[in-house]
Amino acid sequence: MTMDSAPARHTGPGGTGPAGGITGTAGTATGTTGAAGAISTATPTASSAGVTAVRRSVTAIHPPRGPKADRARATVRPGRVRRRDGIAPLLAADAFAAAATVAALPGAELPLGAAAPLALALVALHAQAGLYRPRLAPSALLELPALAGRAAALWCAAAAVLAAAAPGDALGWSTLLGAVCVQVVLACAGRGVVNQLRRRTRARRPASALVVGPGAGASAVAAALHGRPEYGLRPVGLADTGPDGEGAAGVPVLTTHEDIRRAVIQNSVRHAVFTRPPEADERTASLVRLFHDHGCRLWLADPAGTAKVTGMRVAQPADQLWGYAVQPLLPRPARPVERCAKRAIDSSLAAIALLAAAPVMGACALAVRISDGPGVIFRQERVGLYGRPFTLLKFRTLRADAHESATRWTVAGDCRMSPIGSFLRKSSLDELPQLWNVVRGDMSLVGPRPERPFFVAKFSSVHPGYEARHRMPVGITGLAQINGLRGDTSIEDRARFDNHYIDTWSLWQDLWILARTAASFFRFRLGGS
Repeated sequence: MTMDSAPARHTGPGGTGPAGGITGTAGTATGTTGAAGAISTATPTASSAGVTAVRRSVTAIHPPRGPKADRARATVRPGRVRRRDGIAPLLAADAFAAAATVAALPGAELPLGAAAPLALALVALHAQAGLYRPRLAPSALLELPALAGRAAALWCAAAAVLAAAAPGDALGWSTLLGAVCVQVVLACAGRGVVNQLRRRTRARRPASALVVGPGAGASAVAAALHGRPEYGLRPVGLADTGPDGEGAAGVPVLTTHEDIRRAVIQNSVRHAVFTRPPEADERTASLVRLFHDHGCRLWLADPAGTAKVTGMRVAQPADQLWGYAVQPLLPRPARPVERCAKRAIDSSLAAIALLAAAPVMGACALAVRISDGPGVIFRQERVGLYGRPFTLLKFRTLRADAHESATRWTVAGDCRMSPIGSFLRKSSLDELPQLWNVVRGDMSLVGPRPERPFFVAKFSSVHPGYEARHRMPVGITGLAQINGLRGDTSIEDRARFDNHYIDTWSLWQDLWILARTAASFFRFRLGGS
């Protein structure tokens, strides 16, 4: 079973260190300025000064216990910001087009009661085509082919349903063609009016924006925004992520993480325009979390024309910013229905697994009691969803004091590990009590592996994407584990796999990971690899 129960390797700017240390070859652990902009230093033996420094940073990672614990991590759960350019006007225009088309049919061939389902179906088709995505330069005429195609599909389906339900009232070809044309004209006109009103509102009341990127490309984008108020973005700063800052005329250059954070707060920044993909470097990636936490809308411009040079296909309908290709960087939707389904699957499967594994767990508990003495269950505080702490349960495999277990990696071949503990660790049977954590709702079956607060604080300061793992409930197994990233492996690689899992999450992916986990467990039980 590829459940993570062994030590890990932490890779930082100084290289990859062994499991007993954190970074470097000298056996010291050094954190560098990362997403939080803080610097912390500690030795693997946790000297008094180092431990004190790290413990202070832990308070920002996990909140205090009590009824207000959820509010302590408000910066991780992004706040909702009221948008002036929401999709409500476009929804109203599309719904009106569908309802007006039904009313305009000659001879009342469709009842007025059909207007509501047709409007809902039209909105669903437009959403599937991405016609409600935010745009800097929306154009109803550019959207005309997509509007015509969806209108034709909608009315052909409506005609087929009507012919099956009432063959005598079937729509003729001329009526069907007329309905498609009327709806396309009304939808295009309605969207054109909405876009025009938005452009006027944006020009009168532009929103504050930051341009993020290195060199002359970012300066050119900032200059375009400054000279074209119809886009509704007023650049208040340039977050230069290159080695040398180069500013645009009249726009201050922000070079440190703290300067950018201060500018976002003081100027009420609501938009961030990236001139290169956020994952291009660690510094740019660290800013995504900052903007996301403050409710900013993210855009990706292409001042270098990379999409044209490489032949990459630009999303349709295309959007542009004074000739630069631009697209929104959309966060993955919350999908509450699927999340509830995930929770239901987790609790039911964990309960069934607890009952099925009860004899095995009893044998493991007896073996631990005989081999290592009292204290069969090991309890340890870990960081879960949105940074909330919880108590993780495992079968005890080591003799260790509470402080040492919270601040020290357990390494393979540890002299404190008995033969029973070594077997439980290698077979992942020591993880079985975590099924109770899943039933209680502390964890999920599939998700990023939880870590101790001490190391969450340390890794978050080195790897900008590490803290983003807490967007999803932590799990017993995950995408990183089934790809062999367990034990003495890179923290950076684990964080990358975990964030990829969150960004591409689906119920089917969870079931696939569970199947891969079960297959690896049975290979071990049968003596395989």
